[in-house]
Amino acid sequence: MTKYIALISGKGGVSKTTSSINLGSALNYFGKDVTIVDANLTTPNIGVYLGVPVVPINLHHVLQGKNHISEAVYLHPSGTKIIPASLSLEDLRKTNPDNLKRALRGLNGTTDIVLIDCAAGLGREAILALDSCEEVLIVTNPELPAVTDALKTIKLAESLGKKITGVIVARKRDNTDLAIKNIESLLEHKVIGIIPEDKAIRESLIRKDPVVYTHPRSESAIAYKRLAADMLGYNYSEETQKQGFFSRLFKKLNR
Repeated sequence: MTKYIALISGKGGVSKTTSSINLGSALNYFGKDVTIVDANLTTPNIGVYLGVPVVPINLHHVLQGKNHISEAVYLHPSGTKIIPASLSLEDLRKTNPDNLKRALRGLNGTTDIVLIDCAAGLGREAILALDSCEEVLIVTNPELPAVTDALKTIKLAESLGKKITGVIVARKRDNTDLAIKNIESLLEHKVIGIIPEDKAIRESLIRKDPVVYTHPRSESAIAYKRLAADMLGYNYSEETQKQGFFSRLFKKLNR
């Protein structure tokens, strides 16, 4: 049976789309058939992040009734499937977001997991995306304003009867951030994934590919794979690759 999981945040800029892409890729790494849907209809980014900003058929076309959702699925070279949305304001104007839940049900039986990258905030788009899922992952940063907005998002999801699978804390830096135990206390939900601030993610965005594949032994890639393994109930252990001066020099000399 296909499982529908929404990734949502109370505000933008907390790495929700980055987490959608990399968690999807990590789940795929462990053998799951995953489809990532860009349900941020106003400001979609998944296609941009992965180097396909414009595709022949996108989610907006599906919601307009022009195409079935199966026609909007594209296979990333990693094996993960994506359903991008349109960047066109004209497409946005013609689109009825109310069709989202019914459209997504067209994926039943075609994939193991549907990850829904929701719009930021608590507006109509986010609510419709939440209504389309069974489980919710809350994405936040370890800063008080982001955590406060995450709490509002949790209350909204719970009011809609959705199961909160857990909290992902992205861009974790040093001891000046809120402690994980304090975030859990404020949100009253377990932090199931901690993604460190990592330049490998910035480099992966430049290369328009998930960090799980561009930098597989980076701290962030391993964190996403650990999160995916925990969600699937798999055992996973891998060391990060830390290169010293002579390792980097040897690598340069052999280019």
